[in-house]
Amino acid sequence: MAIKHTSEIKLNVSLDENKIPENIHWTAEDGGVSNEETKAVMLSVWDSAKRESLRIDLWTKDMPVDEMKIFFHQTLSAMADTFQRATNDDKMSATMRDFCDYFAEKLELKKE
Repeated sequence: MAIKHTSEIKLNVSLDENKIPENIHWTAEDGGVSNEETKAVMLSVWDSAKRESLRIDLWTKDMPVDEMKIFFHQTLSAMADTFQRATNDDKMSATMRDFCDYFAEKLELKKE
């Protein structure tokens, strides 16, 4: 099967003298994103040969802790949704969502 199209996602990370991220910009032209600033990135890829995930977790030194907590909650919630779509495992997806609710409650992220 011939490849019809390729798509590229770029991350540009500016580091300080201690190699700590100061600025992160990303581009995904197929998604309409061009050199947008972000404060945090979590990227996971699957190494099929080694059967393990590889990760890049970056955040700028000015990423507020309260925003990091929200970022984690939203990422965990999205992972539950992705797990559901990828596996059709309703029971475990619900368990993951229950944990996300617990996580939000303990961090006081959800307003009553």
